[in-house]
Amino acid sequence: MSLKAFHVVFILVSTLLCVIFGAWALREYVRTREGAMLAAFVGALVAAAALAVYARWFLRKTRQVRYL
Repeated sequence: MSLKAFHVVFILVSTLLCVIFGAWALREYVRTREGAMLAAFVGALVAAAALAVYARWFLRKTRQVRYL
């Protein structure tokens, strides 16, 4: 697996984990009404959005680089 392919997979897995963590934090916020859980939810969504933007930028920048 090339470094580019690994990087793309790593970004996608990280984005997915942020979304899953955000869903968990939202569920905990609804259950407990703790402000920290709301902050964790918002932070996770911001991180997921930032990773999605970064993935798009990275793929455009490395369009000419082959995977293998």
